[in-house]
Amino acid sequence: MKLMPITRNKPDATHGQSIAVTTHRQTRMFFMLLLFTALLLFGNAIAGPGHDHGDEAAATTGAIALPRFTATSELFELVGVLNGSRLTLYLDHADTNAPVKDAQLELEFAGTKLKVEPHGEGEFEATLPAAPKPGVIAIAAVVVAGQQTDLLAGELDLHDDKAETATTSAIDWRQVLPWAGGLMALAGLVAFLIRRKRQRSSVLNGRRGGAA
Repeated sequence: MKLMPITRNKPDATHGQSIAVTTHRQTRMFFMLLLFTALLLFGNAIAGPGHDHGDEAAATTGAIALPRFTATSELFELVGVLNGSRLTLYLDHADTNAPVKDAQLELEFAGTKLKVEPHGEGEFEATLPAAPKPGVIAIAAVVVAGQQTDLLAGELDLHDDKAETATTSAIDWRQVLPWAGGLMALAGLVAFLIRRKRQRSSVLNGRRGGAA
């Protein structure tokens, strides 16, 4: 009887290289998609010039926004921010939003004239006898800047502090969604790496089995 030689299958090097190239392309595409998602979720907003009227500090610290009023005309814009019994005023040009220089300001708060003191360009401060109670308060101001004189009127709508706190304590999904998206992207990255490791283990086991 003539014995036939036993042939063993040799591992196909071309097939292994093809798998490696495909895996490398998938990895590169995945990381590009992850980078694009991160840039989309965590982009920064750019603020314009002019008075921020106290918005920047509240946004940075996450504090509750203070009550405020706005009184505007064709020439000027007056924004008042109330903090307890202290009233901070910002006077800007209506068309450019630039602070009004060397201006004089007279203010009536709920029918009572207040003494206003300048603090910098277009900024004033006044002190109330006591913190006002919740309700709608009438505001009237007279502005004299150079040859320009104007009368501005507005209203300050005060709410109950407890109701305001309950409203602002709700979840702001605009702040939560970027973090949730980042966690989902991280979970996808971990899953991808685990899958890639299993694929490489499968290829190595196949090579060892063919060599045996």
